[in-house]
Amino acid sequence: MTYRQRLSLFFIIDSLIVLTAIFYSRFLVNATFDVLTLQIVISALTILLGHHLFAVKLKFYRKLWEYASIGELITIFKIVTFSILLTAIVQLVLFNEISFRLLSVTWLMHILLIGGSRFCWRMLRDTYFYKDINKKRTLIIGAGSAGTMVARQLLKNNEADLVPVGFIDDDYRKHKLEILGIPVISGVREIEKVVHELNVENIVIAIPSLSKRDLNIIFKECAKTKAKTQILPLLEDLVTGKVLVNQFRDIQMEDLLGREEVVLDIDIISEKLTNKVVLVTGAGGSIGSEICRQVSLFHPKRLILLGHGENSIYSIEMELREKFQNTKIEFIPEIADIQDEKKMMNVMGAYQPDVVYHAAAHKHVPLMERNPEEAVKNNIVGTTNVAKAASWHGVNTFVMISSDKAVNPTSVMGSTKRLAEMMIQKLNRESKTKFVAVRFGNVLGSRGSVIPLFKKQIEKGGPVKVTHPDMVRYFMTIPEASRLVIQAGVLAKGGEIFVLDMGEPVKIVDLAKNLIKLSGYSIDEIGVEFTGMRPGEKLFEELLKDDEVHEEQIYPKIYVGKTSELLIEEIEEILSNFEGLEKEELKQRLLNLANNRITKQTLLSVSI
Repeated sequence: MTYRQRLSLFFIIDSLIVLTAIFYSRFLVNATFDVLTLQIVISALTILLGHHLFAVKLKFYRKLWEYASIGELITIFKIVTFSILLTAIVQLVLFNEISFRLLSVTWLMHILLIGGSRFCWRMLRDTYFYKDINKKRTLIIGAGSAGTMVARQLLKNNEADLVPVGFIDDDYRKHKLEILGIPVISGVREIEKVVHELNVENIVIAIPSLSKRDLNIIFKECAKTKAKTQILPLLEDLVTGKVLVNQFRDIQMEDLLGREEVVLDIDIISEKLTNKVVLVTGAGGSIGSEICRQVSLFHPKRLILLGHGENSIYSIEMELREKFQNTKIEFIPEIADIQDEKKMMNVMGAYQPDVVYHAAAHKHVPLMERNPEEAVKNNIVGTTNVAKAASWHGVNTFVMISSDKAVNPTSVMGSTKRLAEMMIQKLNRESKTKFVAVRFGNVLGSRGSVIPLFKKQIEKGGPVKVTHPDMVRYFMTIPEASRLVIQAGVLAKGGEIFVLDMGEPVKIVDLAKNLIKLSGYSIDEIGVEFTGMRPGEKLFEELLKDDEVHEEQIYPKIYVGKTSELLIEEIEEILSNFEGLEKEELKQRLLNLANNRITKQTLLSVSI
């Protein structure tokens, strides 16, 4: 129906309603069929004219009545009241009297009939025309404004395949009450019982202010059921219109870390990065590319994207050019190998960066166990090359990406990272450049993360393979890791090892089970298989050794470590002859040195 057709229809219906209201009110007040008196006819015409006049003024005919609410009732009240007042004035002027009883009854009849005509269609539509057949019974977690908004959207959106059957809320004052006809049943601890009793198929978490720790608690309760669990979109996405309130998203692993993400000190970082030259090594990797995205938000003058793989560098370059096309940032790709000392010197000399973020490294633990010489070349030699070039050309700040595996290392990868930390700490003592390292745990979504592997195993029908039932790891998101790196560069005084407060470590088997549940399967359907620990792995990771810890946070959720003993001569001895050593011998010497279990004399005696 077009707007003109709709307007004509409502004009005719309202005219009949207005005339019916006043003539019927005359019958009720005077108990007579003699309703066609001059006063009644003039009053009827006045009310009719007033109704249409105020209806146009208040945009009454533009309302979409299938979404009628309190606002529309208030509009009806205003139109009818103003029309009656206008009629009372006309009666007073023409007949020198006001028929209070007639106008009072007419006012009531007018509101009843006009309101009824508008709301009856919605009632018929909701009650008879649209049944909840084949819709999934849905439980809404949160009986606040967001939960109410979700329920209203699901009730009025006929295309949605969900129908709300109950609310869950820990506010006991709301229990046994109803919102939009939907009962508030009980608290979070009763989710499993309620899902079973109401035959719930879907659960929607609708609490925008929910902390990640509380979300983790709720999800654990939801995971006890077979219902699919989703969450309300981010509040900023709702406000900006990116998504609708009924477009729920699946819960992601990063939602279940149990803590809030790091927030950057925007003002201080802007001073350090805006209009500056920034170089990122390993810019095509998961961490390096995210650092590039985060740095670009601060509008550096020039961003050098340095990496060994041309495809990944090209990809991040194109992404950044498109996203920041309206800025003056100059994106410069550099294909280079950090093991090439001369090339590193040339790059640093050519661009004279103010800040260097060194993310290039070999990080895969089992692969580095099989290829220890490559770990040495990339993680120690490569890092030293980049660091020396930065120092020589007067870079202000150099931030190295390290790992929690560098603490009491049991692997080649962890050992080489620890020795690389020592090398930059040594350079920090000799150079005007501020050298710092940043340690963090496993990164969700990175190329080396266990999450993609688990997802592939789930897609194939399982089982999900976990090395050990007691293995625990710290986890963080890629944006978190990148923010920590950027913030560390600002906080750097030189020689520190920065560490993120990553909350409680997560059991890998729990991670696997949560991922199975988030993928819409039960643990029994996919299964979990324990395969045994791989070479170089340990059951738990540490972030700082006992002799490295400063107890106080220097920034919310960020700790700084002390400088421990540096074994520079011993490291240089290994670097001078590692290519001639057998793999097992090289591995053992790296582990011994990284754990301070070797002296220079021992090292020399072995080499002789």
